[in-house]
Amino acid sequence: MNSRFSSRSLLALAVGLVVAMVAAVAGVLLTRGDGAPSRLALPLRQSGTLTLPGNSYCFDYESLDAGRGLFFIARLGAGQVIEVDVRANRVVRVIDGLPGVHGVMVIPARNRVYATATDANQVVAIDETTGTVLHRSPTGDYPDGLAYDPVHGTMWTTNESGSSETVVDAATGAVRGTVALGGEGGNVVYDPVGRRMLVGAQTRNELAVIDPAALQITRRVPLAGCDHDHGVALAPADRLAFVACDGNARLLTPDLTTWCITGTDRVGNDPDVLAYDTAAHRLYAAAESGWVTIGDSGRRQLTIAGRARLADGAHVVAVDPTTHSSYCPVPHGPGGRPALLTYLPTP
Repeated sequence: MNSRFSSRSLLALAVGLVVAMVAAVAGVLLTRGDGAPSRLALPLRQSGTLTLPGNSYCFDYESLDAGRGLFFIARLGAGQVIEVDVRANRVVRVIDGLPGVHGVMVIPARNRVYATATDANQVVAIDETTGTVLHRSPTGDYPDGLAYDPVHGTMWTTNESGSSETVVDAATGAVRGTVALGGEGGNVVYDPVGRRMLVGAQTRNELAVIDPAALQITRRVPLAGCDHDHGVALAPADRLAFVACDGNARLLTPDLTTWCITGTDRVGNDPDVLAYDTAAHRLYAAAESGWVTIGDSGRRQLTIAGRARLADGAHVVAVDPTTHSSYCPVPHGPGGRPALLTYLPTP
């Protein structure tokens, strides 16, 4: 009797372990967001295509001067920034000497473009009109995204593997300080209403809130349901943040007043760059899997309006809040050449 009970117990235990392992694997797969999400037609129509120079290198961040119609695209594989006149639909120039460039941000008020030369651990200031490099500033390891604080006149650079923010004087290039994040850094953004910096602490699954005057973290916001928060964007007037979690293909919406998570949505696998149209209250989330997700933030609640695969390598997006045009550079456009794809919203 004891022997039979022991055998049955062992069998039940073995079956239970197998079931538990299957459930655990399924849970991990679900959490990581493997597999394509459900498709919802994107409310976009293609309005233009511009062939870009060079080979099919990977593109990273991009930035638009809407007032002048000048668009800057980081081509990290070639260490270049491509400048495009989107009104004339032509390439203005290619700016070289930016090894491993990832982040790029144009500041029209300063007539400058800033770029992170990741392989050199530098942030580089460029004259917007001439494309001339003005100065180079040292950063921490692996500088990536950029943000501008207009109150203190500083550029902030996320050092992803360096787990810090480097703060640089936007006029002179002098380093003003460093803020340790306590973990790898995701993107950094400036909140013009709260006059503070927000950065994804991606290996902590937190949003770090930083006082830009004291250069100190004042709050850490836990991001429940997020794995590896990298992309960050803001809807300042709506007091919302948007956080892309590239580890499990989720988009979280924290409230900037209460710091509560008001929504969690499925996006394409490996979400990266976020762009927000402040006039239309519309968010664009581009993923390395080529999927783009579009959400509307009316009534301070994000509602998914479209989610579909756009193109291979379409993991970068920027939007013009005056025309509502959105721009996606892709390494393989028509004829297999790199191209800038332009879209307009559909009703």
